[in-house]
Amino acid sequence: MIAKYKFNFLAASARAALVICAFVLMTRLSMSGQNAPAYADPQIKAALSEISAGQIQSDIEKLVSFQTRSTISAQDAASISKGQGIGSGCLEVKTDSFTQPVSERVAKPTVITNVYAVLKGTNPLDAKRIVLVTGHYDSRNSSNENVTDAAPGANDDASGTAVSVECARVLSKLKFPGTIVFLTVAGEEQGLYGSKHFAEYAKAQGWQIEAVLNNDIVGGDETPGQDPKVVRVFSESIPNNATESQLRMIRALGGENDTPSRELARYIAQAARIYETQVSPLLEFRRDRYLRGGDHISFNEAGFPAVRFTEFQENYAHQHQNVRAENGIEYGDLSKFVDFDYVANVARLNAAALASLAAAPEAPRNVRLETKALVNSSTLAWEAPADGRATGYEILLRATAAPDWEHSQSTGNVLKATIPVSKDNVIFAVQAVDEAGHRSAPIVPVPER
Repeated sequence: MIAKYKFNFLAASARAALVICAFVLMTRLSMSGQNAPAYADPQIKAALSEISAGQIQSDIEKLVSFQTRSTISAQDAASISKGQGIGSGCLEVKTDSFTQPVSERVAKPTVITNVYAVLKGTNPLDAKRIVLVTGHYDSRNSSNENVTDAAPGANDDASGTAVSVECARVLSKLKFPGTIVFLTVAGEEQGLYGSKHFAEYAKAQGWQIEAVLNNDIVGGDETPGQDPKVVRVFSESIPNNATESQLRMIRALGGENDTPSRELARYIAQAARIYETQVSPLLEFRRDRYLRGGDHISFNEAGFPAVRFTEFQENYAHQHQNVRAENGIEYGDLSKFVDFDYVANVARLNAAALASLAAAPEAPRNVRLETKALVNSSTLAWEAPADGRATGYEILLRATAAPDWEHSQSTGNVLKATIPVSKDNVIFAVQAVDEAGHRSAPIVPVPER
């Protein structure tokens, strides 16, 4: 039975390979334009080179120096003057403060403060499009109620906070058509309260958030089994806010792997290839790890595309633990277990994706796949984005079982193209491309009769 399954799998893979090869050959012969070369913006490349492991180490150690950053730890003037507790602060930027009422992990009403900065887009039509990077700056030890003992939180999640801060440091020197928000939140350990408040605020304000990159536990814990070349990128399948008609369409077309968050994850993988980042995203097609969660979920539930970055293998002795040594094992989330070069590489990947999205034109609108005729070719049509910056388009393609886009083809500045491949065997998407070569987020077509 196993041998038969293996044979069927290999046969299916061979058929998929033939489909892809046929697509590449025939589209080159039949479509206008050529395969577009990957464009690496020299200004973005220069910014990525400025990301510093030393600066990241300084940021993480500063956060660790507060002793504990438990959301429910001291915020009084005496503690702040001593540089202890979550009230100490380290960023002079905008704040989003609110009082969290009593809940399962919050024993008394507690002030939670999110910290953020906005790099406003330069193009009036694109500035409304927002991409956001975040990490949570609160920490905890073995007990959520223990707010006095050390809770250094170097990896969970000073590392993610440092990624957001470092992205702000290097990207704020540049100008982008779209807007970038650099965020750090609190209240994550008690139930994602900070990110939930911020996401709901953004939704109420009508913010057009097109991407949220949540970095949580990206310290590359230096223990056996870690892979310093890989960072996991988690993305949800079916959005919580999907309508019944959208759910029916997802089920009918097998679209659970082509939701906005999944396309964001693929875009991050594309940015990694273009800018040759030292760490590669491992696409994890689930919302988060088993029975656990992070701040990207708050944005997912508010209807925004969001993903989570997490190191390849977590060390649970260095996570949510009192600092101690037992039976030859060191417990506690200490700076000495963090690989600062790894965090810097994760920051470069984040910055590459953020900058690419903020520099890109708006995505094509109303992307459709014609289904009115039973034919073995596929015709896609779309409308030009409203910002008027697209000078061409690119069609992406992959086999239905492939995790990431496998081929792309430039169409030139047209709004319709026919591909000599059956729509039943592949997944398509369309990207807008500007004059310089910046690519928008990919949009998967909906069927049109």
